Amino acid sequence: MIFDSHAHYYSKAFNRDRDELLRRMHEEQDVTAILCPAENMVSSAACVALAEGYDFIYAAVGIHPCWADSWREDTAPSLSALLDHEKVVALGETGLDYYRRDDNREAQKRVFAAQLELAKAKRLPAVIHDREAHGDMYDMLRHFRPEGVMHCFSGSVELAREALSLGLYIGLGGSVTAVNAVKPVEVAKYVPLDRLVLETDAPYLIPRPYRTGPDKYDRSESWMIRYVAEFIAEIRGIDPDMLLEITARNAARLYGVEGGSN
Repeated sequence: MIFDSHAHYYSKAFNRDRDELLRRMHEEQDVTAILCPAENMVSSAACVALAEGYDFIYAAVGIHPCWADSWREDTAPSLSALLDHEKVVALGETGLDYYRRDDNREAQKRVFAAQLELAKAKRLPAVIHDREAHGDMYDMLRHFRPEGVMHCFSGSVELAREALSLGLYIGLGGSVTAVNAVKPVEVAKYVPLDRLVLETDAPYLIPRPYRTGPDKYDRSESWMIRYVAEFIAEIRGIDPDMLLEITARNAARLYGVEGGSN
């Protein structure tokens, strides 16, 4: 079973075959559940629409740090209303990104803080994005102590240890399989199995061997998590099907939904 804990199926990369792909993965490729996280208010609405259209898709709504400048006076009330939808199970993705945007750090922190407060008020987990912002990120995590997951974890084992001590889950995906991956592999070996979830970040982060060669794809898809699971299972010396089952149950528990079993 596969629970893709982070996939952007509203992306235009799926416009040509979205419905066919989603139904095939669910009916034929053992994809039991998908969490679709948003980047802004437009994609928040799109995530909710997808969740309404498919029993096995759930939504997260929120403002990505690269969209922090889009925050307006009515954004928090609008997000609050969406968070009450029965298929919305998390807030996100939200966080800090000093790689793509290094010119608006204070705005990112304000918007992240507002969303963490909103998630706490709604008693929902947060889908947290952290890219080259570890210092400010962990200062805020210690202060707000949200429930949730560190999406596409890119930090060290030491940072993973602190995230885990704060009660957070660790999300890993295709980047673990990259030829030059060092920290992600170390983290994949370290994370306790009951705190690990798997993701694609579809359509991004295509795992090996689907990046080049005869099996090359132009996007990642949820069924590819099986390869990620095989990769992590091999370095941990465990059965990949067992890892898929454990991580599916973890994601279902994190988001408070079904999808952790057939």
